[in-house]
Amino acid sequence: MGLKRALVLTYYWPPSGGAGVQRWLKFVKYLREYGYEPVVYTAANGEMPVYDPTLANDIPEGVEEIRTEIWEPYHLYKKMVGGNSKEKINTGFLSESGNPKFTQKLGVWIRGNFFIPDARCFWIKPSVKYLTQYLKDHPVDVIISTGPPHTMHMIALGLKRKLGTPWVADFRDPWTNIDFYKDLMLTKLADWRHHSMERRVVRNADYVVTVTKQDRDDYLRMGAKRAVTITNGYDEDDFKQDGITLDELFTLSHIGTIPPSRNPESLWKAMSLLVKKNEDFARDFQLKLVGKVDVSVRQMIAKYGLDANVNFIDYLPHAEAVKQQLQSRALLLLVNNTPNAKGILTGKFFEYLATGRPVVAIGPTDGEVAAVLRSTGAGSCSDFGDADTLAQSIEVLYRQFKEQGDCRNASSGASQFSRRNLTAQMAKVLDEVVGCRL
Repeated sequence: MGLKRALVLTYYWPPSGGAGVQRWLKFVKYLREYGYEPVVYTAANGEMPVYDPTLANDIPEGVEEIRTEIWEPYHLYKKMVGGNSKEKINTGFLSESGNPKFTQKLGVWIRGNFFIPDARCFWIKPSVKYLTQYLKDHPVDVIISTGPPHTMHMIALGLKRKLGTPWVADFRDPWTNIDFYKDLMLTKLADWRHHSMERRVVRNADYVVTVTKQDRDDYLRMGAKRAVTITNGYDEDDFKQDGITLDELFTLSHIGTIPPSRNPESLWKAMSLLVKKNEDFARDFQLKLVGKVDVSVRQMIAKYGLDANVNFIDYLPHAEAVKQQLQSRALLLLVNNTPNAKGILTGKFFEYLATGRPVVAIGPTDGEVAAVLRSTGAGSCSDFGDADTLAQSIEVLYRQFKEQGDCRNASSGASQFSRRNLTAQMAKVLDEVVGCRL
């Protein structure tokens, strides 16, 4: 029998870089092994936070890509706030230049209240129209939408209503429960519209997939027919790098953006304490921050006198970011200090597990990150504000570095998070919804 066809609706796709592209790029890479031929629908000219053309190397040969033009209001937004037309829009309300101006706050208000569910909303009707005809001429067995942006789910909802094709809605992040939802400054009407759209998606999809158990349970309570958790993960191929040499210094590295909600004062307190207490530590220690960081992070580092111990590295292509992880002595994971913190499992966390380097996490000690660290033995988790416990965890690793020449974790069970194994789980979901049609 031939492969079943799966239409994947994703806004983030190479040459887009960043975290948003990784999940379905890797599913697409392995889907053929489990009986599905992916067809990818994406924007021809989308507004991408970062570019990483090297990610195209992961797209299997012969995968059909459908790209249509999208109109987005970002150029108007940039003009309104006085930004450069070529400047990229940061995610998660990260600001690299200081407190936002009134025009920037106004821009956020307009985006949240008028462009619902997001700034790609003008692409919904044209996409539904185009894909309706495409699917009549080139039928598929299942449609998969992945968001954010949640415009992708609204496109899938439109296709579901017109064609009845089985549909899986994959939430890489929650919709109204995402950490920065409150920062959108929504009116009551806009808030109602967001929640209404979310309910329609969740209740009409044949299957809802989330990356955390908390999100799964929330969507089941919202009325999802079926929901399952399939976490993010790591691709073993990405970690087959030759010639990796560990950093000479005792390096603690964070990979990825640090918005204000991930700016942990307990870390700066702990680092300051250790630097002042131990001259050897002050000489040997370096914190590497790879990726964009909010201006508040730089301010906090300066406040605690840590500039000499911090190395800022701008966004790197994914392969180079993985190399930084493999070279580091230990890896720093920052959970957003937000109401949904217990349920957050960032994509880079699973790549951290793949390195075998110790993970130093800051977040709820009764959250999902802490649970995975306990079950795998991959590292420690200190609660928000607990600078003393955090300092002790870092000091233990430093002693290992000095006395044994390295610090390793006792990790086991990380293979369950390999992209190939996770794709097998996704294929089972697809089999279920496709089976309902037979």
